[in-house]
Amino acid sequence: MPRAPRCRARRPCLAPPSAPAACPGLSAAVTLPRARGGAGMARREAAALALILALLTVVLAEAGAGAQRAAVEDPDYYVQEVWNREPYYARPEPEPKPEPFSPPLPPGPGKEEREPRPPEPRPPKKAAKPKKAPKKKLAPETPLPGKNSNRKGMRTKSFEKAASDDHSVPVARDVVREGCPPLGLETLKITDFQLHASTSKRYGLGAHRGRLNIQAGINENDFYDGAWCAGRNDLRQWIEVDARRLTRFTGVITQGRNSLWLSDWVTSYKVMVSNDSHTWVTVKNGSGDMIFEGNSEKEIPVLNELPVPMVARYIRINPQSWFDNGSICMRMEILGCPLPDPNNYYHRRNEMTTTDDLDFKHHSYKEMRQLMKVVNEMCPNITRIYNIGKSHQGLKLYAVEISDHPGEHEVGEPEFHYIAGAHGNEVLGRELMLLLMQFLCQEYLAGNERIVHLVEETRIHILPSLNPDGYEKAYEGGSELGGWSLGRWTHDGIDINNNFPDLNTLLWEAEDRQGIPRKVPNHYIAIPEWFLSENATVAVETRAVIAWMEKLPFVLGGNLQGGELVVAYPYDMVRSLWKTQERSPTPDDHVFRWLAYSYASTHRLMTDARRRVCHTEDFQKEDGTVNGASWHTVAGSLNDFSYLHTNCFELSIYVGCDKYPHESQLPEEWENNRESLIVFMEQVHRGIKGLVRDLHGKGIPNAVISVEGINHDIRTANDGDYWRLLNPGEYVVTAKAEGFTSSTKNCMVGYDMGATRCDFTLSKTNMARIREIMEKFRKQPISLPARRLKLRGRKRRQHW
Repeated sequence: MPRAPRCRARRPCLAPPSAPAACPGLSAAVTLPRARGGAGMARREAAALALILALLTVVLAEAGAGAQRAAVEDPDYYVQEVWNREPYYARPEPEPKPEPFSPPLPPGPGKEEREPRPPEPRPPKKAAKPKKAPKKKLAPETPLPGKNSNRKGMRTKSFEKAASDDHSVPVARDVVREGCPPLGLETLKITDFQLHASTSKRYGLGAHRGRLNIQAGINENDFYDGAWCAGRNDLRQWIEVDARRLTRFTGVITQGRNSLWLSDWVTSYKVMVSNDSHTWVTVKNGSGDMIFEGNSEKEIPVLNELPVPMVARYIRINPQSWFDNGSICMRMEILGCPLPDPNNYYHRRNEMTTTDDLDFKHHSYKEMRQLMKVVNEMCPNITRIYNIGKSHQGLKLYAVEISDHPGEHEVGEPEFHYIAGAHGNEVLGRELMLLLMQFLCQEYLAGNERIVHLVEETRIHILPSLNPDGYEKAYEGGSELGGWSLGRWTHDGIDINNNFPDLNTLLWEAEDRQGIPRKVPNHYIAIPEWFLSENATVAVETRAVIAWMEKLPFVLGGNLQGGELVVAYPYDMVRSLWKTQERSPTPDDHVFRWLAYSYASTHRLMTDARRRVCHTEDFQKEDGTVNGASWHTVAGSLNDFSYLHTNCFELSIYVGCDKYPHESQLPEEWENNRESLIVFMEQVHRGIKGLVRDLHGKGIPNAVISVEGINHDIRTANDGDYWRLLNPGEYVVTAKAEGFTSSTKNCMVGYDMGATRCDFTLSKTNMARIREIMEKFRKQPISLPARRLKLRGRKRRQHW
């Protein structure tokens, strides 16, 4: 077999113009012999040419594929493609290559900016130089797109201008608009060990107290004060956060010191970042250090976004000026997106995921209604949407009923309710209620035996937003910039949670009157007439709740609040007039303590002895529960009113330190509370239940059920059914009703879930029977005492 001709450079190149020109001699070697003739030779030449062309094609294809692989393997290429699709913190990222910290500097001619972060569009030759980052207060006039990002229109003015310019800063505009979530100073995700400061006045004003919205104790003592305060007032003071991993820092939110007596806040500051806490680089505004405008008073949060996101592990705030008559004191939150690092121990330890397919976002009033409609359409056989009234602004107070027979009370089936949003800015409870109704619907359809049994044996009512007017105010401010109280009250400035009639005083005054006939019962205490008048300072939302609770025979209920992590049970009002804190137990204190513990013990954090206190109170000594009055006295609370005016045992459930967490925290908060929410509902089946009927089998409404040794009674519903919450044990129970003889039984309550059945049959008294006969024949019953007096008078006259 002849050898393939070699490429000889000395031969002339006679290849056609379309042939490859990599080796001119190769074309000559293939084409020249053809002139000397021979069919076999021509076929061999053609085969050799085809082989060469195929080899060249393979070489070119491999070169192109290699270039493509190089682009794909380049982390800059991959990250840039993903970055433009969705917010950084919402997606997994490839592990970045470890690089030394390189802070962003203004790029010079022929140079590129380098940062240890996912690359973004290359900067121009000359970056914009904003002079100063002005402050932004809550409720801006023009919110940015993406309303549910919880930071609505909170960029600085200079940054807004830069973001609208294609040649301003090296940050994708989609990323700017979405922003990064808080690191978690307010939610306690950042531990005390991650906060450091140059100096502090005392322990109670240390760096660990420099958290956004943290509240000071009543006495502002040495342990629980309302901010970090530097030990000296000079320009060398700082407070820093150790994120414990590379983080893309995008902004800083600051507040002044929470205090009733002092006025301390920082009016301007610098921001510095570092990778080792030794070498620090200050955020620049061109060639000079950037000065951020701080607060002008102590409570309203102010956000400043960095002109260029900074990637580092540490971030430090360096105050430059402060209130003239005050000291360097501040509370803060840091906005940042942690960079992916699967080997980071601290991240794995605190990571929380959920498998529930729910709508984890903050919902406006309109979105809440739409979500309720979606749940109702998914589960039409077990759900019903209704409203209990309207708010001051005319928004309907919607509730969702979940039961196997929605819209009707089934005899023997207890009724339960959850209420959230009495304080409009305590948003977490509202969102948990919306998640709960989705969860119950989905699990019922999936055949979850526990949920199916709960729905079929309980009539559940969920009222997610009792104060929608206040929520709309808080929603406009956003999760980080609403402060501690924006939206707390109703539109007309009323705190719903303390707006109910004070029945405690009526009860205790009657009990303290010795030798005077008792006129106030120990239950179903009537509402005072002054409270029912139109001129009384009573919110329309309060009146709506009262009418709702009087209409439905609730047995157990929980009202979800925020700002703490504890379950409070009644009484909420102290009995001693001269005290502000005093334990005031109800006659059912043992039951209330169990109900509170059932929620707290199944919560992921409430009974964790290692967790940090939210603000000033440590509730671990009672396992995450507290008697309301021993915490702080409240007159006219929902809990006390419910206990003294209805059959319902009501508790306040404080579900989180952060009243309005960022929506990125909602999955974790749902996991924290999901089991507790279900377990608490199941407690409605603890104790005794039954029917009180007459000899004909007809239910007797309004019959009184008394338990020996417990000075608090309940009453039967319209059908004669009742439910009495009790702890395990043996009880002597008496049923009595007007016109009937009383009946007493021994009822045993076991440890297994499920109320013990304890029915009563009452017979009418003789007098009631006589009256019934007289009324049947249209005659007035004879009053025996009056008749005796008449006969005695007649005898006296005859004797005279």
